[in-house]
Amino acid sequence: MIALLVAMTLAVVSPTPPKETGFLKNERVFGPEIPTGPYKHPASITELDNGDLYLVYYGGEGEYATATGVFGARKKAGSKRWSLPQKIAHDPYRSLGNGVVWQAPDKVVWLFYVVRWGETWSSSRIQAKVSHDNAKTWSDSFVVTEEEGTMVRGRPIVLDTGEYLLPIYHETGHDTETVGADTTSRFVRFDPKKATWKPSGVISSVKGNLQPAVVQLTHDYLVAYCRRGGGYDPVTDGYIIRSESHDGGHTWSEGKDSAFANPNAGVDLLKLQSGNLLLVYNDSMIDRTPLTVALSTDGDKTWKFKRNISTLPIDHGYPSVIQARDGKIHIVYTTQHRTTIQHVVLDEEWIKQSHK
Repeated sequence: MIALLVAMTLAVVSPTPPKETGFLKNERVFGPEIPTGPYKHPASITELDNGDLYLVYYGGEGEYATATGVFGARKKAGSKRWSLPQKIAHDPYRSLGNGVVWQAPDKVVWLFYVVRWGETWSSSRIQAKVSHDNAKTWSDSFVVTEEEGTMVRGRPIVLDTGEYLLPIYHETGHDTETVGADTTSRFVRFDPKKATWKPSGVISSVKGNLQPAVVQLTHDYLVAYCRRGGGYDPVTDGYIIRSESHDGGHTWSEGKDSAFANPNAGVDLLKLQSGNLLLVYNDSMIDRTPLTVALSTDGDKTWKFKRNISTLPIDHGYPSVIQARDGKIHIVYTTQHRTTIQHVVLDEEWIKQSHK
């Protein structure tokens, strides 16, 4: 009965249209009924230049299952429904992992994803595909990183130089329940004119860190928030790791604990059209609940506004956030033991109402 009530709660869509400001809508996108395998995790979303929303995830029988693939689905502009997911990347001999979708300023849609060569993620490399027709068809796959243990989770940002900065990470060890202390967050830089990828700095920290999310505040000054390393046992010192760059993202400071709790789970960070910063994370050192948003209106100096999206006693995993051209903020995440994808739409005013 409890499981049924939770499922019904997740499936509820606000019965009234969102107001112009101060709204939140949380709806279920896909669940176990979609025949791509019960596992659907993590989700990534982008807005295409025609107004469509496009999301990707990797699916199969489980996290370490063989024959996993990356699937894509579309919500056409003005539509209320998502299309059925279609497989857009696979490997006949290896399993795939995290997928990231992003449309660049030149309208090329990028799909980055992980290919696992061995038994654990520390054997992985990053590959990619591109689309020139708004994710209708995709190129052959190509290699982005050749180093063993390199993975991707977050979308790129466009620097003021016109280069793309892709946050990646290097995971070590062969323990599926622990992130090694020498696991590091990293970045690679793409020059659209030369079509080349180059390394662009490493973030190290005492307990290890991974899955960075990055924003550029000035030409030289960038900030990254990262998932912490370690295990999944209850702790009292589990925080999101913060680092900064003062040379345009070429080198990074040592990662230090931020003020934000982290249960060894994914986070996302976004610079909004207003210039404010948005952080999406699990406000707990132990559990992947609640799912929380925080807003900084002074360039990461303080985070005055904070509000929970969901406090249900279930997992809320790997949030991915974008802001559409109309100003609406879209967040996708997975829940129900990584079998269900949720889609949240909100605005800044809803977050600020936490102080009213």
